Amino acid sequence: MKTRDAIDAEWDLLPPEEKQKRQELEPLFRWLALVMDNLLRFPGTKFRFGLDPIIGLIPGLGDTGSTIISAMALLAAARRGLPKILLARMSLNILINEFVGIVPIAGDAFSFWFKSNARNYDLLRKHTAAPRASTKSDWIFVALVLVALLLILLVSLAVSFWLLSTIAHLFFPKR
Repeated sequence: MKTRDAIDAEWDLLPPEEKQKRQELEPLFRWLALVMDNLLRFPGTKFRFGLDPIIGLIPGLGDTGSTIISAMALLAAARRGLPKILLARMSLNILINEFVGIVPIAGDAFSFWFKSNARNYDLLRKHTAAPRASTKSDWIFVALVLVALLLILLVSLAVSFWLLSTIAHLFFPKR
């Protein structure tokens, strides 16, 4: 049972409307972490994986699709006014997963281990900073991060299509 002082201190740190906004984010990030990173288990082990590394096996589109899904959750977090440093850490997890993920085979193996969405869910849960409303600089920061994500996505698509083209030319040479 909480004392009156504890309730007052909690309200000072997290007004009810902000607390509700943050609570709306947790199910989204928990669901994303489950589906993308922890949905399935290798039989006989405790190792779990999700759709992210499986989708990543699709040349050209897999890593791009996973990154878009993660970026949408990041956008939802920015709308709820999470601090820039937390958004930056979440963005870095997404960028690392995408950047390494574009490397055929090794990138997919990395996605099995790295689990960027589960990392972002953990960051959200551990976040204890006082809430505040989003500012113009928050939105500029998020826009720049999304532009960086878009550029990385475009590069990954170009690399993937180049690899597919090269493989196609190896198997079906021009006569």
